[in-house]
Amino acid sequence: MKLPVLAINFKTYRQATGQNAVRLARICAKEAAKSRKQVIVGVQAPDIFPVSKAVSIPVFAQHVDGIAYGKNTGHILPEAVRQNGAKGTFLNHAEHKLDHKILKATIKACRKAGLTTIVFAANKKEAAKIAGFNPDFVAVEPPELIGTGISVSSTKPEVISSSVAAVRKVKKVPVLCGAGISKGTDVARAIELGAKGAAVASAITTSKNPGAVVRELIRAM
Repeated sequence: MKLPVLAINFKTYRQATGQNAVRLARICAKEAAKSRKQVIVGVQAPDIFPVSKAVSIPVFAQHVDGIAYGKNTGHILPEAVRQNGAKGTFLNHAEHKLDHKILKATIKACRKAGLTTIVFAANKKEAAKIAGFNPDFVAVEPPELIGTGISVSSTKPEVISSSVAAVRKVKKVPVLCGAGISKGTDVARAIELGAKGAAVASAITTSKNPGAVVRELIRAM
């Protein structure tokens, strides 16, 4: 996956569920194609198949479980989302935290299934620890800023720069940043601080003009 990356988390917003997820993904894909920048969309498990059939940009699951084929009713099998079109998955988001022992095993299961992992961390300490689990990306998001529209890159720039430095000491893993990202200047500043892209959700999913927001963010990368 080329850098920098804009990872768009659809979460479970009405505007990004079912057919709305397909429509929003098409908007994101259109802007990605025009800019030739790397954009991915993270959708709910039931939406992976229809969204992946509708767009050529990478589609990620919002979560999978570190399980193998067998008796695991109610869990999300990494191989299942892969076979339904997912190229990767988010893990350990602030809204779905995992015990680190489970997280390590889940990253390993995803690698075996051929899924790219973007693993979220709340701070530099957690980011460094997660880097040791061999993910493909670490995404740093201070939970107190998620969904606030108050950008981490403008209010807590040291979180990004210190996390990048901490991760580099452990392993060469690209670091994304998120929490409050809503404008092109937020993304540009994050990249200046060492991030290799950004994670964003409500600024796009709840916007009346999501295409314009996507366009502004990817132009800043």
